[in-house]
Amino acid sequence: MVKQQKILQLNFEKTWRGGERQTLYNMIGFRDAGYEVELICVKGFELEKKAKALNFKTYSYNTTFSVIVFLLLKCRGYTFLHAQTSHILTYCVFTKWFHKTPIVFSRRVDFVPKGFLTKLKYSYTNYVTGVSTAIKKIIEKFGIKNVTVISDIAIEKKLNRERALAVLKEKNISSTKKIIGTLAAFVDHKDPFNMLEAIKILSEKRQDFTFLHFGDGELQPAIQQKIKDYNLEECYKVMGFYNTAEDFFTILDVFVMSSKEEGLGSSVLDAFLYGVPVASTTAGGLIDIVKDGRAEICEKQNPQQLANCINELLSNPEKVKRNTQKAKEYVNTFHTVNYITQHYLNLFIKK
Repeated sequence: MVKQQKILQLNFEKTWRGGERQTLYNMIGFRDAGYEVELICVKGFELEKKAKALNFKTYSYNTTFSVIVFLLLKCRGYTFLHAQTSHILTYCVFTKWFHKTPIVFSRRVDFVPKGFLTKLKYSYTNYVTGVSTAIKKIIEKFGIKNVTVISDIAIEKKLNRERALAVLKEKNISSTKKIIGTLAAFVDHKDPFNMLEAIKILSEKRQDFTFLHFGDGELQPAIQQKIKDYNLEECYKVMGFYNTAEDFFTILDVFVMSSKEEGLGSSVLDAFLYGVPVASTTAGGLIDIVKDGRAEICEKQNPQQLANCINELLSNPEKVKRNTQKAKEYVNTFHTVNYITQHYLNLFIKK
């Protein structure tokens, strides 16, 4: 009897953002391909809850010391370990002499890595993948060769429009206006100040819209103060963090990305799936997905161009139709569970 091959996914983040969602999608893909899939994660947070809801076996801990002990004592016998963050990759490599299991690392951030120890860690990783060509170039420039581009998965779900409309009503936001929005943390690489300046410029051209910013982060207080300084309280709404934020795609007329650094921009793939036109910078890995007429694009840190892109989508329904058709065809071809999973299997499963 042939023993079933077994994969251990590792993600020790407390958030529920793109990387955690992709971890779960990878798990689904490998299980659908016939592999037994297990997960190491932080105890009590969303990734654990969602994995258990899908009947995945999970090992959840409160400390990284517990993860190290698991890797030292219980990791032999897996087909491979799939580290989803650089932090957890460190422990996989540190314990490799004991568990002897091949390691795959999926890098999703386009920050430039630094230091001899980081380079050593990558050199002991069997397969390094990046979700975009931008990340591949960064890692290879750092000195790591044979990096493979394997992008992210997008899965269309049934959305709850009534919930989204209820939130608008609760926040006293008129649903008769054009609704522009973004799903982005208030952190530096997402460049929320660029977004704010673009919306300010747009508000000087037209007043028939409301902008909704879903997310939280360290720059939120500074952005809220700027909104007051610019007297934009009526058109720029800081919404905070919502679980299952995809529901809000049902009410958006335009989705916007203002990033100055971006590993890929998986929320853009969601917008593509749900037929929402996209205005975006071409920062980092975004260029891989927004090019070829799938979105209105502009330079990073250029709020005037970004405002023009948004205005074009609000004013040109024929362009919206062309863009969204191309975008949906693209995401349904190159970002499905089967397509991405097969790329992983082609990489490290010996035929």
